[in-house]
Amino acid sequence: MDALIYTAMSGAERALRGQQVHANNLANMDTTGFRANLELSTSRPLSGYGYDDRHMADMQANAVTTRSGTMKSTGRELDVAIAGDGFFTVQGPTGEGYTRAGAITLDADGAMTVGGMPILGEGGPITLPIHTKVQIGQDGTVSILTPGTAQLQVVDKLKLVKAEASELTKNEAGLLVARDGQPLAADETVKVSSGHLEGSNVSAVEEMVATMSLNRTFEMQMKLFKASDSMAEAGNRLIGG
Repeated sequence: MDALIYTAMSGAERALRGQQVHANNLANMDTTGFRANLELSTSRPLSGYGYDDRHMADMQANAVTTRSGTMKSTGRELDVAIAGDGFFTVQGPTGEGYTRAGAITLDADGAMTVGGMPILGEGGPITLPIHTKVQIGQDGTVSILTPGTAQLQVVDKLKLVKAEASELTKNEAGLLVARDGQPLAADETVKVSSGHLEGSNVSAVEEMVATMSLNRTFEMQMKLFKASDSMAEAGNRLIGG
């Protein structure tokens, strides 16, 4: 009976935390380049003498799905989207991070940023001099037209990387990073589409179905908890005579 209580409470906690993961996904349905989080759980034996047959569920919400989102045309020269697999590289609070968000903006000094973070090229953060036109090529090459010139000049090339979903996790800033903590190497096969942005890859239907399933799981675990409590009371009455 005591083991059943642990099972029920662990299952209920896992369902509750799973709901939080899916609620966060739904809240970011309109976030450009957002990658949906996946809920994962593993079984962990409870430490302590006499607890060998009791296990708890460890919730993990650091896995992501890397399927593509819907690409939308914006016509803006600084908007870029990854065509196929791959990621942009930005300078996050703790080092390199990776994202599918490609709404690039320029700060007062001409530095290219995404979400307030510098976007990285092959030579580090990219800063554009005074220009009249910007062009981002399919291979990520950033070219500008300076005043008084008629030919585009290459400034840098976006650092584009590629990795499997199993190799990535999200950090506290919401950026994708390599699980081994090492920067990813640039990948020449990654291509971009200028004048487009990729939306979130969250499926509202999938998230709602998952939430409903977790609600039913939580209710079932609560019923098991009440049943184990009733059995414990009945046992105590028998022992008490």
